Amino acid sequence: REPPPGTEAYIPQRFPDNRIVSSKYTFWNFVPKNLFEQFRRIANFYFLIIFLVQLIIDTPTSPVTSGLPLLFVITVTAIKQGYEDWLRHKADNAMNQCPVHFIQHGKLVRKQSRKLRVGDIVMVKEDETFPCDLIFLSSSRGDGTCFVTTASLDGESSHKTYYAVQDTKAFHNEQEIDALHATIECEQPQPDLYNYCFTKKSHNTNCLIPGVAIYTGMETKMALNYQAKSQKRSAVENKALINTVLKYVWQSEPFRDEPWYNQKTEPERKRNLFLRAFTDFLAFMVLFNYIIPVSMYVTVEMQKFLGSYFLTWDEEMFDEDTGEGPLVNTSDLNEELGQIEYVFTDKTGTLTENNMEFVECCIEGHVYVPHVICNGQILHDCTEDLFFRALCLCHTVQVKDDDSVDGLKKNQLSRRSCIYISSSPDEVALVEGIQRIFPKVLCFCFRFELLEVLSFDSVRRRMSVIVRSSTGDIFLFCKGADSSIFPRVKEGKIDQIRSRVERNAVEGLRTLCVAYKKLTAEEYSNAQKLLQNAKLALQDREKKLAEVYEKIERDFILLGATAVEDRLQEKAADTIEALQKAGIKVWVLTGDKMETAAATCYACKLFRRNTQILELTTKKIEEQSLHDVLFDLSKTVLRHNGSLTRDTFSGLSTDMQDYGLIIDGAALSLIMKPRQDGSSGNYRELFLEICRNCSAVLCCRMAPLQKAQIVKLIKLSKEHPITLAIGDGANDVSMILEAHVGIGIIGKEGRQAARNSDYAIPKFKHLKKMLLVHGHFYYVRISELVQYFFYKNVCFIFPQFLYQFFCGFSQQTLYDTAYLTLYNISFTSLPILLYGLMEQHVSADTLKREPSLYRDVAKNALLRWRAFIYWTFLGVFDAVVFFFGAYFLFDNTIVTSNGQMFGNWTFGTLVFTVLVFTVTLKLALDTHYWTWINHFMIWGSLVFYIIFSLLWGGIIWPFLNYQRMYYVFMQMLSSGPAWLGIILLITVSLLPDVLKKVLCRQLWPTATERIQVKYFFIVVSFFVSEVSNN
Repeated sequence: REPPPGTEAYIPQRFPDNRIVSSKYTFWNFVPKNLFEQFRRIANFYFLIIFLVQLIIDTPTSPVTSGLPLLFVITVTAIKQGYEDWLRHKADNAMNQCPVHFIQHGKLVRKQSRKLRVGDIVMVKEDETFPCDLIFLSSSRGDGTCFVTTASLDGESSHKTYYAVQDTKAFHNEQEIDALHATIECEQPQPDLYNYCFTKKSHNTNCLIPGVAIYTGMETKMALNYQAKSQKRSAVENKALINTVLKYVWQSEPFRDEPWYNQKTEPERKRNLFLRAFTDFLAFMVLFNYIIPVSMYVTVEMQKFLGSYFLTWDEEMFDEDTGEGPLVNTSDLNEELGQIEYVFTDKTGTLTENNMEFVECCIEGHVYVPHVICNGQILHDCTEDLFFRALCLCHTVQVKDDDSVDGLKKNQLSRRSCIYISSSPDEVALVEGIQRIFPKVLCFCFRFELLEVLSFDSVRRRMSVIVRSSTGDIFLFCKGADSSIFPRVKEGKIDQIRSRVERNAVEGLRTLCVAYKKLTAEEYSNAQKLLQNAKLALQDREKKLAEVYEKIERDFILLGATAVEDRLQEKAADTIEALQKAGIKVWVLTGDKMETAAATCYACKLFRRNTQILELTTKKIEEQSLHDVLFDLSKTVLRHNGSLTRDTFSGLSTDMQDYGLIIDGAALSLIMKPRQDGSSGNYRELFLEICRNCSAVLCCRMAPLQKAQIVKLIKLSKEHPITLAIGDGANDVSMILEAHVGIGIIGKEGRQAARNSDYAIPKFKHLKKMLLVHGHFYYVRISELVQYFFYKNVCFIFPQFLYQFFCGFSQQTLYDTAYLTLYNISFTSLPILLYGLMEQHVSADTLKREPSLYRDVAKNALLRWRAFIYWTFLGVFDAVVFFFGAYFLFDNTIVTSNGQMFGNWTFGTLVFTVLVFTVTLKLALDTHYWTWINHFMIWGSLVFYIIFSLLWGGIIWPFLNYQRMYYVFMQMLSSGPAWLGIILLITVSLLPDVLKKVLCRQLWPTATERIQVKYFFIVVSFFVSEVSNN
């Protein structure tokens, strides 16, 4: 807070507090901001303009017909979005009010996390989360180390060892903290999780500094890796313009513009021609506005909202272990679940349970299984003893004692004498496995002195230790990947062990080879000197150490190999296989090391036995330039697959070579970086071309923001595919928000992902049913709903358009105002709404058994121009049949039995009756899944129309100033020709659609139609056999 001694000038910097904000609105800006967001949507803005036009000028319809539905939609949407944001505020408050302990005036003080400031000294206890970015200054452990899990940052739930600042690690007395004066110089906040740059100048070091807050609140690395939450979204004017022009062409003759029975007033004659034309255009626009009614928008919103409950009610997606079911945070994206082309998934906690288990070991060609050894399997000779000692010594596992949970020690619960923690879960599994299957090694006291540790790195893919036994013998034990061990082995059962390693790798197990060599005192002395010189080098230290390791780690004697299983989540492999069969590409984005992630990809069948792995990693780029690596990979994939790019929906292919690509975060950064020569941008297009020709992609060592960059890169590519991101931790939030559809796993890493996602599911296996069944149904239903709405309104409005040619373009309505208002609200809305909620063109079990059916609806297949043109043609054809059928029927001057003639409103009522029955029966023809509710809604809506028409025209209503429909409906039904005309026109209108369905099903059936026929015959044959048996 005060300038350090000797400072010439000091300008205090303003740092943010430690509040985390993920909400979108505040109490003060909710109304204006929400209204702005809603009226940015074209549909809302369009209906607002229509409503204003109805208020300003004299139009054929009332403003209430547009205003009330619009108000309903705006209100319901605002309430829904407000509730969702309130939940985010609630989650933020819970995080910001977490208690934090910090040192003040030599005492430990407790306050809320949001009140933390830069420079505060924070005390973090065991199993607590870090409230902000800290500099680690001291630890209760004597060596100044601590073990941290970074699952919420990079997805790795293994323990990592961190070291305290050298100047302060020895201080453990918090009472002396007030005597400290220090200055910390650090870089500006940036999102890179793996790089910190700071220097510390201590002015008095006789005190304890457990941890200093340097980045707080929205400047922490986790907050900088968050993505801003964005709003995900899923021909009337022409007709109005045509009618306006036709009206003035018609009125060009004076006797048509001003007939004797409708003389204009003087102000009307003097009115500006262009103003009249504009108001007429608006009036026609309002008249034809019903072709896209606001009721369709209401119906779509209700269908999405109510349809989302079918997902939450699905008992098969309920997880009994966690007691959790699926959650729907937004219902606006239901149909997108049926259009997914790319799935981006996290690994740890999403594909795997992160629960390693030692499966077997192979020693000199002999296979040992843990439970068999425990039951008395015979060990052959002293080689086994060396193998197990190598596993006990060659690792970085730390022993943690007296670990208590809820007052009970873990060793009491698990009957283990200690807890093992390590940066690698494989090492913990190996040590625990050795303790379980070979206790003699641990029970007898063998003393070894650790001389040197040759640390693991991703380039060498191995680690070694040099130890001295109690007898004075010096050993170098080494374990690592088979590709890095076998070339350095000079003797041992190489062929037998290699065969076992390859078999385990095919089964998806994580394998390590173990080797050793005995060193003489002279060899060790030389190795020690080389290591010491390399460690003290000021330049190229890493390179020199790698060269020394290469000299030391050679001429091994191969002892054996181990196999560890990274337990996948239940049915994870089956889910990925089903998604690939459905034509969906699956990418794994993880912060894990390449070897760990690749083993998981094999285990979950993302990579298969015949998959050729292509690497685009830092190691490759160091050997060649990025340009050369990319072009070599491009030549490789295009040489085998030809000039034709693999289809986005390739999934599993038998015709082309199967490729899998592995890329790391550093290589991705280079690809995303523009070229230095400024030529045509960057390497992104070439990278995308390679990815399109790969059946699966693994991205490892990814920072959270890089995950979002990958998703954005694919999302904005020229094909514009629909993307889905799924993860379970806070490190996955950015990609979840970036993707078109974000899904959170309700997992062990907290609920950050579930809170920020569009949907949440308990396990990865539930993604299969969510996409292949629910997503398929959602898309089919909404496609039919939207196109059916358009069709029935073309049928509704086009006769009105034709009618203008017969009424002098006077804006006279063909239908009564009640029919205009209730057509989309009551007469035809409920059947299609129910269809949109319950239709199943094939059963859910069939969709799960036949994932390839997902391809039938992929790439917006049901809403393409071809389908749209067909529905438009059908609507125009039916409208022409309605209008001119009734016109020619009336052309013969139909009279009733009492000699009365049919008039204008009877003509409109006849057209409207044929219209209502035709569009309702059309929906009945399209329905495959019939229930009593369908029957009630479809036939009930027709009965309701008849009853309403009888009451509307059969009773004198006192609240109406005039009643032009009085007795019209009954008069029409009293005529035999009218009955005949209604039946005939309905039949003619439905005939083309019936013929099209029959011919297309016979000549060009889709995969879905073939499955429908197949299961229909299965059901019929089963029914026949049952009847014959009875």
